[in-house]
Amino acid sequence: MELVAGCYEQVLFGFSVLPEPAANGNHKKWTPLADFTHHAHTASLSAVAVNSRFAVTGSKDETIHIYDMKKKVDHGALVHHNGTITCLKFHGNRHLISGAEDGLICVWDAKNWECLKSIRAHKGHVTFLSIHPSGKLALSVGTDKTLRTWNLVEGRSAFIKNIKQNAHIVEWSPRGEKYVVVTLSKIDVYHLDTASVSGTITNEKRVSSVTFLSESVLAVAGDEETVRFFDCDSLTCLCEFKAHENRVKDICSFEIPEHHVIVTASNDGFIKMWKLQQNMKVPPSLLCEVNTNARLTCLGVWLDGVMGSEGSHPAAEPSPVNEEEESKTSKKQSGYTVQKTERQLKPNKKKCDSSKPVREDSVVSTKKRKMEEILEKKKRKKKKI
Repeated sequence: MELVAGCYEQVLFGFSVLPEPAANGNHKKWTPLADFTHHAHTASLSAVAVNSRFAVTGSKDETIHIYDMKKKVDHGALVHHNGTITCLKFHGNRHLISGAEDGLICVWDAKNWECLKSIRAHKGHVTFLSIHPSGKLALSVGTDKTLRTWNLVEGRSAFIKNIKQNAHIVEWSPRGEKYVVVTLSKIDVYHLDTASVSGTITNEKRVSSVTFLSESVLAVAGDEETVRFFDCDSLTCLCEFKAHENRVKDICSFEIPEHHVIVTASNDGFIKMWKLQQNMKVPPSLLCEVNTNARLTCLGVWLDGVMGSEGSHPAAEPSPVNEEEESKTSKKQSGYTVQKTERQLKPNKKKCDSSKPVREDSVVSTKKRKMEEILEKKKRKKKKI
């Protein structure tokens, strides 16, 4: 198991977590060990996603970097978006879907990293997207005050709903029977069969991240130290607990034998693992924690092939783009760049000071220089405009 987290200081951290028998022999002791740090981006990291083989990171430098978690090498970069990468989601091991401030949603083949589809999704920024467990539908929200449903099989818009404010999070439940849309501190709960709001949950502070712990229980983190569990049916708070000393930036959950775990990352620099109790009204217990000494922004968990997709409930893996459509679009797409560097990630032998992030070797490949030149040209064009 590996915890991966990005930060404002442009570093991706990797910590392997090893369960060990405790001294009393009754409970396992979970120990996070620094595995690597990687400094591939030239701006702060904004999104991270994992599948059974790769971790991908998005950044304000407009690029998506790919890391081979098994070989521990930098697998290359995807250059297609113009603007900050705001969201990254894997569906199984076959497809990656990205959204950015340029209003585009892109579907990538996670085998050869070709851009299969580039969809003009929103008039403003794409702020978040979520893939239905079936892989056939996706939801996205943007700064054009719309919630959009996408038919991923045909690669087209299926439904557009106007909302009163700009939403910044949308998330499907594990079975895909409901979804939540987050606007500031308000969480609207929708049911798929009616596509209408069945209830609203209000958090005390602006919500920064949510994750479903079951079909009806939602974990909510916000611009505060506290994490809360809400029942989406009764709209009540089941429990709350102080997770960090500063605001919680990201939260995710997964299940392994004998454990249902949530992981939290905070601006205080800590990544923490918590064991959920069977009774969700009881606060979880802390399994382990690690201090990165950096301002964390995004979080993922790599389970070494245990899961088919990111999250606590792996799903089936139908292709979001049908084969005929895939062959057509792969020929048309020419605006992306796949940069395969296969550079070894730097082992992390000590904690990373946020003022002096660990950098990789200064040897940069020709392809890397070309990519940086392209990015510089883009930035100069923007300044002229």
